[in-house]
Amino acid sequence: MSETSEVNWETYFGFSDPYENQNDVIENIIDTAQDSGYLAMEGPCGTGKTMASLTAASYLIRETDQFNNAIVVTPVKQQRQQFVEDLRVINSQLEEPLAGVALVGKRDLCPYGREDVFPDGSSVQERCDDLREATADLVSEDSNLKVQQQFETDATPDSSPIPEEEKWWDPAKGRVLVENAQRDPMDEDAAPLHTAGKTAPYARTQPSTTPEMTESGNRQLYCPFEADWYGRDKGSPVTFESGDNHVVTTEELLPNAVEIGTCPHRAMTVLMKNADIVVGNYNHLFDNASRHLTAPILDEQTLVIIDEAHRMEERVRDLLTDTIGYYTVKRAKNDLEQVLRPARQGPQNKREIKARLAAHDVPFEAVETAEAFYDDVMEWFETQVDDELRDQFEQYGTGLSWNSLPDNDIEVPLRDPDEPEPDEFTRWAEQAGYGGDTFRMLSKVGLAVEQALEQEDIDRDCVCTAIGALFGQWWERDHVDYFREIELEYSKKDDRDVEKPWMNYYNASLVMYNCMPSEKIKEILDEFGGGVLMSATLEPLSIFEEVTGLEELATDDEEPRIVSSRTYDLTFPEENRASWIVDVEAFKKRNRGEPALENKNSTRERYAYVAREIARSHGNILLAWPNYSEAEWAANRLREEIEKPVLLDQSSSHEETRELKREFVRGEPKVLVTSTRGTLTEGVDYEGDELHTCAVFGIPLVNIGSPRVRAVQYAYGDRFGTENSFTYALTIPAVRQIRQAFGRVIRGPDERGVRIVVGKRFVPDALHSVYEYFPENEREEFVRMKPDFLASLFRDFWEN
Repeated sequence: MSETSEVNWETYFGFSDPYENQNDVIENIIDTAQDSGYLAMEGPCGTGKTMASLTAASYLIRETDQFNNAIVVTPVKQQRQQFVEDLRVINSQLEEPLAGVALVGKRDLCPYGREDVFPDGSSVQERCDDLREATADLVSEDSNLKVQQQFETDATPDSSPIPEEEKWWDPAKGRVLVENAQRDPMDEDAAPLHTAGKTAPYARTQPSTTPEMTESGNRQLYCPFEADWYGRDKGSPVTFESGDNHVVTTEELLPNAVEIGTCPHRAMTVLMKNADIVVGNYNHLFDNASRHLTAPILDEQTLVIIDEAHRMEERVRDLLTDTIGYYTVKRAKNDLEQVLRPARQGPQNKREIKARLAAHDVPFEAVETAEAFYDDVMEWFETQVDDELRDQFEQYGTGLSWNSLPDNDIEVPLRDPDEPEPDEFTRWAEQAGYGGDTFRMLSKVGLAVEQALEQEDIDRDCVCTAIGALFGQWWERDHVDYFREIELEYSKKDDRDVEKPWMNYYNASLVMYNCMPSEKIKEILDEFGGGVLMSATLEPLSIFEEVTGLEELATDDEEPRIVSSRTYDLTFPEENRASWIVDVEAFKKRNRGEPALENKNSTRERYAYVAREIARSHGNILLAWPNYSEAEWAANRLREEIEKPVLLDQSSSHEETRELKREFVRGEPKVLVTSTRGTLTEGVDYEGDELHTCAVFGIPLVNIGSPRVRAVQYAYGDRFGTENSFTYALTIPAVRQIRQAFGRVIRGPDERGVRIVVGKRFVPDALHSVYEYFPENEREEFVRMKPDFLASLFRDFWEN
């Protein structure tokens, strides 16, 4: 690498010729990143954003001293695959390919979890964590696992160079555990573990140590795949050469690791630490729980590529939201009782436990206070939920609860969303004598209890430290950026509690809902060397920079960063597309009424007419409505009025949605009706003749009556001005959803299609018009028209 390399970015570009704007995109990313800055970039389909960003990243990593690696994050699985494919194209023409790896979660990689070997009801994540901990205990240099001479010599050359002073494990012990777990091919009763088309060298049943393997003689369950990783000194036998053009995905990683007998997830981590380019999702950048995986590779010499950046605000808000479950509080209380119960059985026990706690600077009385707090919290929980459900549902508590409780989640706000005052739980706690000192000490108490239990060799999966930390945050966090409420997540169980019937239907949690993610986004982006945030729908870019913290990053008092922005136009031939605004009255809840077939009010009849005229036009038609209820109404009306087959998309599984899309594009022309906020209107490609027209009806605002949505709106008003709160928090995200939807049509230079928005609010200068929030080039293309002209305009477009 050299700061003055004469090699240009064309060396790393994967195709013979760039698209019209692609070279400008690449150079903008490189120039901004070399200034340690961030580029916010809108580029529609055809801009070549994926290849452009990877080309820039490759150049910056190989030809400058500024960047060692790059991380790509996108929330869309299809886009992650596109980055993998484009990186492979780049590598196919390089003498020294860039090392690439695509990250996935434990659930996708755990051989036992994939084959449902774990006990019913146990999560793969928790089970893996438990087995990892047990295996780590066994391979520790201090463990009493016996090692015979033949295991002392390492026959595996793929270990990572680790300084001896940092090693706490004994690789020989890992090899002992592997040998113990290996299946005897002559043992017909030991069924082999098959997954990902390969057979592991271990049996399907999970192994445990035998009495003669340890000095204690105890049997201990462990993971042989994890033991193999330790046996290789935390190395991986799976290399970048196993991937297509040096880019390793699950398809290569999983079968290779399974057949060898090493942990696929650990192998992925080893590859990640040596990769030039890592492809992951938003969690790998913004989620504290996932950042421990990527933290070793992320620093000021990392280039960041954030794809589908219009979704970043909402996604990070979800990742920053914390919950404290009722049953988790109960577990935390039980953790403390493991220490308190024996202490209450005799003075000698109490003295010993006091001494252990004192070593962590925690008095015995603090543990008693924490136990009392958790006990009182559970009682408060029960009373609060009971009272709320009695107020909302008339038959609750009468023995007919199953007739009155809804089968959906319920929000119970703990303060007025429009008033950032202390919440009901905090006020209750203060009145009960639990102030800031109590909340702040809970995590310290929990840690002392966990360590005391470890000293007693009590094997327990404790939660008291983590829950204590969350209660500490509950006290410390402000009431504007975080909205407190109780969430009742519907989860029907067999009736078991007559006094508290809600427990049979819901899991209750305290929630700290994040309303303002911009500060956290800024903080995270400031850790890296620079990068690009890109999407087909980021406009208005000035507002995007405000709500994502980029503006604050650029104006930081101590170390401001360069933030630039760029919007590129759609480059496909303009004569291949028509763009229309259908001028009919706004589709608002108060004038359209309920989405029922018997509702024949004038607004609904007018929209039914427009939908009918569009649906009868040439080819496959996608109709996007503000929500699934409206989509269902429209589909039912159309089935009565047109001859084309009408398909209805509802909230469903990923596979059901994919099958519906396949059905839509097969055979004769059809109409597909969905929600603008659904999964078929974003991140889905309709290529060639798969889609001819997309029409969006009304503005897909989220439920503005929801306490969370109101709290978000207040927080945005507090940060960006009251006059901007509704626009920033609700309107602009809705406009981006609309633009994503009609962006499904015309995905290539030779495709033809029609883009339509329906409703008065799309008209310039109309009341509450959203017209100004579309980029200038789109505003210039959309032509205003009355619905009566639809049929003739369609005919003219397709015939000419």
